[in-house]
Amino acid sequence: MEESQAPGAAVRAQRAEIGRQIEGQTLCDMLAATACRYGNMPAYSDRDDVTADWQTITWAQTRDLVLRVAAGFIGLGLRPGERVALMLANRAEHVLADLGVLHAGGVPVTFYATLAPEQIGYQAGNCDAAIAVVDGADELARWQPAADQLPGLRAIVVRDAAACPAGERYLSWAGLLELGAQRQAARPGEVAGRIAGIRPSDPVTFLYTSGTTGNPKGVIVTHANVLYGIMVAERTGNFRMHMRWVSYLPLAHVAERHLSIYSAVCHARSTYFCHDATTELITCVGQVRPTQFFGVPRVWEKFQAGIRALLAAEPDEARRAAVAAAMDTGLRYVRSCQYGQVTPDELATEFALADESVLAPIRRRLGLDALEIAMSGAAPFPPDVGDFFAGLGLRVLDIYGMSETSGAVTMNTLSEFRLGTVGRPEAGVEMRIADDGEILTRSPLNVPGYWNLPEQTAALVDADGWLHTGDVGSQDGDGFVSVTDRKKELIITAGGENISPAGIENLLVAHPLIGQALAYGDRRPYVVAVLTLDSAVAPAWASARGIAADSLAELAAHPEVLAEVGRAVDEANSHLARVQQVKYWRLLPVEWTAQSAELTPTLKLKRRVVHAKYADVIDALYTG
Repeated sequence: MEESQAPGAAVRAQRAEIGRQIEGQTLCDMLAATACRYGNMPAYSDRDDVTADWQTITWAQTRDLVLRVAAGFIGLGLRPGERVALMLANRAEHVLADLGVLHAGGVPVTFYATLAPEQIGYQAGNCDAAIAVVDGADELARWQPAADQLPGLRAIVVRDAAACPAGERYLSWAGLLELGAQRQAARPGEVAGRIAGIRPSDPVTFLYTSGTTGNPKGVIVTHANVLYGIMVAERTGNFRMHMRWVSYLPLAHVAERHLSIYSAVCHARSTYFCHDATTELITCVGQVRPTQFFGVPRVWEKFQAGIRALLAAEPDEARRAAVAAAMDTGLRYVRSCQYGQVTPDELATEFALADESVLAPIRRRLGLDALEIAMSGAAPFPPDVGDFFAGLGLRVLDIYGMSETSGAVTMNTLSEFRLGTVGRPEAGVEMRIADDGEILTRSPLNVPGYWNLPEQTAALVDADGWLHTGDVGSQDGDGFVSVTDRKKELIITAGGENISPAGIENLLVAHPLIGQALAYGDRRPYVVAVLTLDSAVAPAWASARGIAADSLAELAAHPEVLAEVGRAVDEANSHLARVQQVKYWRLLPVEWTAQSAELTPTLKLKRRVVHAKYADVIDALYTG
């Protein structure tokens, strides 16, 4: 290795110090310590299926149940190192199953709940799942066709007893717990023996990529990866003991696993489960009043759209003006708190008054009044969205990472943040920008590779240990990193111009009417865009203008809506170079969702799907 490629002394010292903190430990050790120290504190809260009341288990109860579930899996024949597929909503049983597999020496693998049967078959076959745990009838119906093609799948556990079929292959969740209790009574030291055999270098999970660029790949994440990530995140101040949290993103996503399982275990977090983010999230947040919240950009955009709709419906013009003035103060105040800046005393006083009289009540109405840490990640965070929440007095701290780095590698913090960036590298993390703009990173957070994919693993991490993220970005003089695009998603026009589609799309969706946007122009003479309306904002916008429509499709065809969207495109174009500007566009009569396949389960755009599904629309934009 060249000397210039070797880690600096400060980085080596950080890695060594953190390495000593976690030496020889696994997540199983962390759960045992938390259950011992904070046994009576709340761990996981879930709604009762019948009464809808919150039911809570403590950390001591959590570990007792985990050990029983582990014994149940052993009773089903699970061997050390074997994989167990999990397809459940965010709920206590999902986490208990995950940790139970781990304590039995197995590898839990959460599947996205939206997968089709053929996708289930591919993923379960790839990881050679020995057991599956599914939520209920819907998941079971999609698993059964795949299960017949998986000779290695020995058992299917169904959480909902009413949906559990008869037969030796099937077992209800209650049956698994009963089997575990019997196994514990008969062989009391068996689970402890399995735990003793687990090493920090063993997998804590496989994380399957969401398939935006082809077949999903199983990312191997180890106990050592996870615990290093927990320790460095703790140093940033963004992760603290005993925080209150709403779990709603799929547990197949690296961020949700860290927050709802790994950080929860290590920091004795109190987690509340939201089973359906589409219909329940806003209500759940209002009830729980979390002290920490992580949202992918699309979720923050949905919050923003809802607030804008409320403000637009305010009949009192003076009240609307007061809110606008307060939010202007909030934005100026938060901007003044950025790294390297100083807040003038008069601005601090102005903000305190605006916050008490206007902004805090708005946050309270949203259930965000207790929020100490607000974060975003997993996709580019539109600057206008960050500014909007800054106007409400919230610093939404953008972070950056991926499954292949076992989570975040850069973070903004409350004391050191810069809007429009994803923060600075965490302790022991090296980062550099390659000649072609690709972000490279090297640290103990880099995963060992992909399951059964040696060629892709070799392409992921080079001989010097640098992980090639596939993201394009930059780093400023203070170390703050900006991510501008995916390397493989750059548009190269017929004229040879390299264009970032994300940069164009962020400007387009800055208008509240536009919910989603895809910019296209690869090997074409100019850029075009396919757009959708925001289903939360568009009806309220139309109603305020006396426009009657029974559906989103009707609104998408209305002349006034089309004219407003046209003005939004013109506004976006005014901020773009000529070669980047959208020449033609089409407003679709639908909204893109994970269920309709244009978005991943974490609401990232599946460009290939949109390109294929709307190929005729795109072609028409070039043929007139």
